[in-house]
Amino acid sequence: MAVNLLAPLGERYRAEVRDAALQSGRNLGYQLERVDSPDERLCAWIDWEFAPSWWSSEVRDGSAWYALAPDGSIAGFAGFGASDRSYHWLQAYRKRPDVGIFGPYGVGEAHRKTGLGQVLLVVALCDLAERFRWALIPAVSGERLIASYEERTAAHVADSYDYALRPARALILASGDGSNAQAVIDDVQNGDSSLDIVAVITNRADARVRERAQEAGIAQAAIVWDRKAESRAVYDERLTVAVARYEPELILLLGWMHLLPPAFLERFPETINVHPAFLPFDPSADSVVMPDGSAIPVFRGARAPEATLAAGVAWGGASVHRVTPATDRGDILVRTPLLLDAQTTLDGFRERIHPIEHAAVTKAIRRWCLTT
Repeated sequence: MAVNLLAPLGERYRAEVRDAALQSGRNLGYQLERVDSPDERLCAWIDWEFAPSWWSSEVRDGSAWYALAPDGSIAGFAGFGASDRSYHWLQAYRKRPDVGIFGPYGVGEAHRKTGLGQVLLVVALCDLAERFRWALIPAVSGERLIASYEERTAAHVADSYDYALRPARALILASGDGSNAQAVIDDVQNGDSSLDIVAVITNRADARVRERAQEAGIAQAAIVWDRKAESRAVYDERLTVAVARYEPELILLLGWMHLLPPAFLERFPETINVHPAFLPFDPSADSVVMPDGSAIPVFRGARAPEATLAAGVAWGGASVHRVTPATDRGDILVRTPLLLDAQTTLDGFRERIHPIEHAAVTKAIRRWCLTT
């Protein structure tokens, strides 16, 4: 159970109140900045500090205040003014021009209980007050947090709801061991996912993922491409027919090592992929900004881990994105950075990235079920 809170704005959040809050932030040793267009470093820091989450996507949809510590690192942020109201708990506010959205909002662990959180809250609400009568603080759960917002903003509970995840028929495509597939299967069996996994299909007869599916009582099949006997077009059509037989609403590419043709994606537009690299939101970009402000090349394609280590960069990561005909350039659902060191080996990278991928896939499925 969660609630939506409405906080009155108006006189409580005048310009002089914002100025006083900014001075309080400076007195605490922080430099506060407002951004009205996507700040890539801030988004990457949010992905790092609050992983796994899709908060960075929501911040990109509106404006934000963020705080820099004396050493130049980001200490916290408060998003506001996002326009996306696709979540079911925002349905009642889609035609409320007097209501602006506050959040997401967070302070880095090292900067909590310093007073910074209150500063960020106030300056964001002051900016919302320039355009709206009310601030909607959505999806709040936990009695202590609700009471805190009520005390600090004079908010009241406007409505409550259950986190109802959409049930959906899902099919997994995987080519290898299937550890990501196993994580999804475990979530379903533990009651932490609303998916109904109708089948697992692989393009390798000896793939370990087939055994994982059998052990879970899930239908499985190997649709193998014999390059000497059939063309790619014929194979792709055979694969499409095999998938269509299960009538999936969602396709999960979890270690799937075969490029899908446009016709497949037209037939199954709700297809998402996990990729072992930190991808940019801009699909045309060839570099991506990391939480420390550095920029690294974008590693797309089947050998992203090898390319990451060969480049000697300090960061890796994992991303879950919608699949398009352009490889690893679809809309980002969830992404998480991974800090590397010079001693990281390929095996070490894979060992560390797998749990990050598992968590990112779980969160991405949740986002898909909430918004699709």
